[in-house]
Amino acid sequence: MSSQKVQNRPVARRKKPKNLWQMLREKYINWNYIKYLAFNPAALPIVAQLILLAEALINVLVIHRVPYTEIDWVAYMQECEGFLNGTTNYTQLRGDTGPLVYPAAFVYIYSALYYVTAHGRNVRLAQYIFAGIYLLQMCLVLRLYAKSRKVPPYVLVVSAFTSYRIHSIYMLRLFNDPVAILLLYASLNLFLDNRWTWGSICFSLAVGVKMNILLFAPALLLFYLANLGMGPTIRQLFICGAIQLLIALPFLSHPMEYLRGSFDLGRIFEHKWTVNYRFLSREVFEQREFHLALLGLHLLLLLIFAKPTWTFFKSYLRLREVQQHILPEIMRKKREEQNKANTDWKKSLKKSKSIKSQEQEAQEGEEELTAEQKSFLKEFERGLKRSTGQKASAAPVKEPKSEKFDIYFEPCTQLALLPFFLCNFIGVACARSLHYQFYIWYFHSLPYLVWSTSYSLGVRFLILGIIEYCWNTYPSTNYSSAALHLCHLVLLVGVARHVFQIMKLNESIKQQNRQQQQQEIPLQNAQPNMTKKNQ
Repeated sequence: MSSQKVQNRPVARRKKPKNLWQMLREKYINWNYIKYLAFNPAALPIVAQLILLAEALINVLVIHRVPYTEIDWVAYMQECEGFLNGTTNYTQLRGDTGPLVYPAAFVYIYSALYYVTAHGRNVRLAQYIFAGIYLLQMCLVLRLYAKSRKVPPYVLVVSAFTSYRIHSIYMLRLFNDPVAILLLYASLNLFLDNRWTWGSICFSLAVGVKMNILLFAPALLLFYLANLGMGPTIRQLFICGAIQLLIALPFLSHPMEYLRGSFDLGRIFEHKWTVNYRFLSREVFEQREFHLALLGLHLLLLLIFAKPTWTFFKSYLRLREVQQHILPEIMRKKREEQNKANTDWKKSLKKSKSIKSQEQEAQEGEEELTAEQKSFLKEFERGLKRSTGQKASAAPVKEPKSEKFDIYFEPCTQLALLPFFLCNFIGVACARSLHYQFYIWYFHSLPYLVWSTSYSLGVRFLILGIIEYCWNTYPSTNYSSAALHLCHLVLLVGVARHVFQIMKLNESIKQQNRQQQQQEIPLQNAQPNMTKKNQ
């Protein structure tokens, strides 16, 4: 009798949350979800939105609370004013800091800013424009990181919010480097989306703003060849060249003056502004032999990493081809599993009507969500799923979903990003001189490069911290310059070890495959002989 009572006793159920706040707190405001947001790269689309909102607030505070420092803005306006007055000879376009030394796209962009900012006098408006440039670039950078799923979100949060120098370059200095880097990251996003022509246009415009974008050019050439082949590569190079010719047309009445002014490869930098070679004397710093030695080192490193770069790009191409063949089949399988799961779910609903009615009776005394609250909760969950790349469903939260055949292909983006970032980093490390605004050339790629090493977490943050310290030391010292070179060397060695370990593993796999094929060939030849003997 007692056993019967135990069996008939209703099973104790956990009480459901009584209101919307409790449901949100249970699902999203807990330690597990916070750890997911902080440490799981798949959560970066969600964290990126929070970063952008916080950065927008920080930028406004910087603009209003930190005094603006005039360095090159007035000179930029003077150079553009000369062009707008009809001067097309580059030797005659000058400002307070000297002659114009940037290509034609710079002239057009800053001429537009000249008009928008009342001939450059409305500096506050220019600061807000550069804050917009900063946020747009962050969107493009975070999109690349979200696609690759390599770096934990908290690293990007720390990196973004602790760099005083980067915010200063954008909002307090108004340099042209941010405009060039913005176009560069736009081109990288377009290339990874297979929008080759638009990517080439943006890349060429970036070069037209500032010549340092050419540091990415060796990797881009191999990326063209690996993905497109020789013919389409020539076509993309023609597009890049045509853009340069088109923007230079007004200045080609004096072609040599334009080339010497905008693409001066022999330009001598002033020793007093150098960040990376303060420990050298001015005489050594300005010697031609020193510059040639750095150029030779740059080319040597590019040659050393040329084969890994090609291998990475070819592997990226193969994975993209696999994606194109497999993705339709995956979608078909997912639809089949979804339909099957929905059918089973509907059947189970019919069988559980009585159970649901009992649950409703038991919860009569509890406060339930209103229709608006339920709708808000469903939309909130769909938004989170869309942010993390999952397909949002219009069905209720409890509806079953099948993820058995789901494959996320975007991490293959790592095979494309690392060679690009490494190629640029080599150029920065071998630069004849680095000025403070040049930090932006590789700042946003540093977390990716550091997380492409096998160093411990402490060493990784130590590298990022020391580099940040060196760029914030003004004026630079012998110690800060030497520390910057040491960090560059340690980082380059770490990335090189990682890259060549992958190459070694790739070669061993290829060798195993060749051995298996050699073993299979005698067996395949023996089978026809055996059949002949049997006949």
